[in-house]
Amino acid sequence: MDASLLPQPVWRHPQFAQGLRDMTGTALGIGAWGLLTGIAMAKSDLAMPLAVLMSLVVFAGSAQLAVLPLMSGGAPLWLIWATALCVNLRFVVFSAGWRTYFGTLPRGQRLRIAYFAADLNYAMMMKRHPQPPPVAESVPYFWGGVALNWPAWQVPSLVGLWLGDHIPTQWGMGFAGTLALLGLVYSMLNDRATRIAAAVSGAAAVATVALPLKLNILVALAAAVAVGLVIDHRAAAPAHADKDLA
Repeated sequence: MDASLLPQPVWRHPQFAQGLRDMTGTALGIGAWGLLTGIAMAKSDLAMPLAVLMSLVVFAGSAQLAVLPLMSGGAPLWLIWATALCVNLRFVVFSAGWRTYFGTLPRGQRLRIAYFAADLNYAMMMKRHPQPPPVAESVPYFWGGVALNWPAWQVPSLVGLWLGDHIPTQWGMGFAGTLALLGLVYSMLNDRATRIAAAVSGAAAVATVALPLKLNILVALAAAVAVGLVIDHRAAAPAHADKDLA
């Protein structure tokens, strides 16, 4: 369904406001990571115009942080691309989940959605709409979240680029950013299945931390998805059994 066929502008749809509200609680953590990434880029060997371009075009904090040492060390281009690809492989899983929400949209719209896709966009969409609503509702909800998520990342990232040379490394801001994100994750653990999946994911990430190219992120994601599917299947089995008996 083309967005031009929607009965009203996307930003006026009630789901747009809902997506914006749902993303509000995550803005602090997103901003913290954006600031840290900007500072890291400022302290690297990247020229300022290239760093600004990287922040605006790449829009993937974990990939940016992963490739910065490689770029500073003069690593070959294929290794830089391979590292970024491995770090972002989780978005293949996210895209498969989002296909049921946006699969009927024209390719151009899906490409725009793919650029603005982020971890917390996906988490909020699955939490608010575990079953895909009509595309006329899912599209405004997604863009409502983007309306806060994108500037919440980009503005602190650009501020970090500007102030990076004036902020001492020993301030330990990486630890502060990690604490901020942990607080956000904890606020989303609102049921038993989510808590179990998060615990298994964290354990998998720690157990495989020695893997190259940050592949432990992909392992942790796969473990969380697998556990979530098993729990959902076991929860659905009694309902199906009751239905058959009836």
